Amino acid sequence: MRKKKFKSESKRLLDLMINSIYTNKDIFLRELISNASDALDKLYYRSLTDKKIKVDKDKLEINISFNKKTRIITISDTGIGMTKEELETNLGTIATSGSLAFKEEMTEKEKVDIIGQFGVGFYSAFMVSDGIEVISKSVDDDKAYRWFSEGVEGYTIEEVDKKDVGTTISIHIKPDTDEDNYSLYLDEYKLTSLIKKYSDYISYPIKMEVTKHELIDEKENKYEDKLVVETINGMVPLWKKNKKDVSDEEYDNFYMDKFNDFDKPLKVIQTSVEGMTTYKALLFIPSHAPHDYYQKDYEKGLSLYTSGVLIMDKCSELLPDYFSFVKGVVDTEDLSLNISREILQKSNSLNLIAKNVESKIRKELENMLKEDRDKYIEFFKTFGVGLKYGVYNNYGADKDKLKDLIMFYSANKKKLITLKEYVEKMKKDQDKIYYASGSSISKIDMLPQVERVKDKGYDILYLTDYVDEFTITAISEYNEKKFSNVESDDTDFETEEEKNKTKKLNEDNSKLLETMKDEIKEVSEVKFTNKLKSHPVCLTSKGDVSIEMQKVFDAMPDEMGIKAEMILEINENHPITKKLQELYKSDKDEFINYTKILYSEAKIIAGLPLDNPTEISNLICDVISKK
Repeated sequence: MRKKKFKSESKRLLDLMINSIYTNKDIFLRELISNASDALDKLYYRSLTDKKIKVDKDKLEINISFNKKTRIITISDTGIGMTKEELETNLGTIATSGSLAFKEEMTEKEKVDIIGQFGVGFYSAFMVSDGIEVISKSVDDDKAYRWFSEGVEGYTIEEVDKKDVGTTISIHIKPDTDEDNYSLYLDEYKLTSLIKKYSDYISYPIKMEVTKHELIDEKENKYEDKLVVETINGMVPLWKKNKKDVSDEEYDNFYMDKFNDFDKPLKVIQTSVEGMTTYKALLFIPSHAPHDYYQKDYEKGLSLYTSGVLIMDKCSELLPDYFSFVKGVVDTEDLSLNISREILQKSNSLNLIAKNVESKIRKELENMLKEDRDKYIEFFKTFGVGLKYGVYNNYGADKDKLKDLIMFYSANKKKLITLKEYVEKMKKDQDKIYYASGSSISKIDMLPQVERVKDKGYDILYLTDYVDEFTITAISEYNEKKFSNVESDDTDFETEEEKNKTKKLNEDNSKLLETMKDEIKEVSEVKFTNKLKSHPVCLTSKGDVSIEMQKVFDAMPDEMGIKAEMILEINENHPITKKLQELYKSDKDEFINYTKILYSEAKIIAGLPLDNPTEISNLICDVISKK
């Protein structure tokens, strides 16, 4: 039998496909099953328009078998089959798609869901095979034909006997190498898992003989392995069913099985959209963060299907980073896929789906906040940091979408509240939203600056996450109310009389304060203040970088060199002020010791590390011992 050569530079193209276009060997089975599904679609469509063709829908199916000894996997269908000419055209010329041609011949009203469009998926089997046999009998021909190829050298076609219409593809699996264990594809578990992963929602039954461990003698507790033919795929996706026909248990089981979670999801979101783009989505908000959620190698994304076939396990383009916790699936027919179906072409449809999905998630969270606050707080405690990150990421481009979803601890309410709720409860004379930052609520509560603001009756938002101040900075203002850090130098509650008194005190003691500043190189200024009630000293910051921000920068692996401009403020009404004035006149050495101790005290209160703890400890002991 004369071997025929591939057309259209197929040698080069086939080599390219095997070695470059497809990066995941597992998808060969997906491609062959998709082709079989197309053949069944075509036959069913023809039966609707051609009265001569009779089709029993119950017999439209795909069968898969494997033989470890011969190393052959067989995929057969009861579809439309191929004539000799179609075998030549579809398999002898790479990149010619019978499915695409068939689809183009149909009118818009007639179109059925045809998966294959490129005519190259079949050849992905050469990634794992060194020989492919196709035996096919067309509904339009009494004769059957066998097509066979071992790869780039060409193929043969001959007439054979085949009783029923349809196609059977047998692929001979390559021998194992040091790099690749091809025998994996001759394992029952591997094949069934590939079918479930990529082709679970093909609309025809995919049948395979599987091993069942069956009880044969209950008294003696004896079991026996039996081979039974089972339908492997689910066929009807959960997201294509009517919501009222799906129980909570079904949603929970689907989520836990597909996304390998032991806990039920916190919330289920199902949506179906038709219009400029058409898709169905089934989304889940987990009840807890994945173990790797805050690690660099965490992969976000939704499972992307087209016509029931898994195209991408995690399509990152479908989720913004701030909703990366969402799990789920999107199924659409509107996407432009590349030749291998593994990479999406740039697509307006994909962008539109992503925007719609983002909007749907946001609206569902807003509804949860309004209608089920306890559940929302549970969600926010787990994933709130991601929302806050989304506010300041991209230079605050998404802040307006997210600012009403974020929450902070309220000093007055003793619980998490939204910015909207804070502003609604502001006092009439209050023109700013006050906040304070620290590593915990209890530590913030003890800050000297907090005491004065509380005395004024103003609520304070406690910021305990490292992202919080960056988030507040990005929002800048809420409902025309600007944010004010109580630890900032410009927090001002003084009357004119108080300001003048403090100003005079600082002027009268300018040399004393300058001496203290010279001793403490890290601060830009030392001054007396009336902002403190009972505390003797505190550190405040000036400018855009706060003390808490500096802590974040200091914790980063790369030295940022970004420092807060700090001011040491001393309570003018505390006895320490008089003591400093006395020492400055009588004992400069002791004055310097007091200066160092006060600065260290202020650093400890602010949560900053001491560079010289031993020295400070000795100084404190010396001062105490002199009393």
